[in-house]
Amino acid sequence: MTKTLFEPSIRSRPVYGELSPRAGSAHLFIADGEGAEAITDMFAKAGADAPALLAKSHIIYMPGPYGTDLSAALQALGAAQFHRAPSFNAAELRIRKVLTDAHMGLQVYLAGTETVIGLAQREVMMAGLPFEAVQTEHRGSLSRRVQCVHCKGVTENVTTDPFVCSHCGLNLFVRDHYSRRLAAFQGVNIDAEDPGLVPAAVERFK
Repeated sequence: MTKTLFEPSIRSRPVYGELSPRAGSAHLFIADGEGAEAITDMFAKAGADAPALLAKSHIIYMPGPYGTDLSAALQALGAAQFHRAPSFNAAELRIRKVLTDAHMGLQVYLAGTETVIGLAQREVMMAGLPFEAVQTEHRGSLSRRVQCVHCKGVTENVTTDPFVCSHCGLNLFVRDHYSRRLAAFQGVNIDAEDPGLVPAAVERFK
């Protein structure tokens, strides 16, 4: 699957690029689902430099939200360390340990869904790594992690707009406004002024 192209939007909406090999003391890759293909494509671009890069690489991977599991292709690359986790939550402690123990020169590569990219980017920010050390590439599902601005609950893998908050039951309009601190888009009550007047849900983020 090729990288995702997004329509221009508001300034807070994340913008993704394309993973490229960089010089560094170590290389951390975090991906889910089809994000594995962004990593294998990057190593293909590295050519003769790929073995030296892999010798300093740690890949942390989890299946996508709809079950896509390309861990075999990543494991076959032969990175110094490869870890498959069932979910981001399961991988979180490992990610924090790697970032805590990191030395100057670590390069971070994030690929896959916006949820995993956002959650991993939040961990990188909390660890104090420079923004310039992080590359991102979107691949796979467009489903969103959305925070209800009213009850503050977060609903994972939202595909329709509007949708019903899984915490408080309000009908929410999904905005493009994104919080890096929360790693989530914002959902706002769509029928606050006219209760019950809710447009039909449309699948926008499959």
